Amino acid sequence: MEKTAGQKSTKIGVVTGKNMKKTVSVIVERQIRHPLYKKIVREKKKFLAHDEYEKCKIGDMVKIVQSRPLSKQKRWRVQE
Repeated sequence: MEKTAGQKSTKIGVVTGKNMKKTVSVIVERQIRHPLYKKIVREKKKFLAHDEYEKCKIGDMVKIVQSRPLSKQKRWRVQE
């Protein structure tokens, strides 16, 4: 996702884990072109996001937005 001045970064991903209170793990997948071989390659990255009302379930598509550090690894919030 692109961002302009004053906007926070957002990403869209799938909830894959809900083992902690008010925290979900989200897998964000993106496709990039390999610089040498020009093949489309999928990259996956896992983010821990804050879910204040604990509404997310495993398998849900969520939009996460960057925020201040909430814990050692949590720097994202579930937006919708």
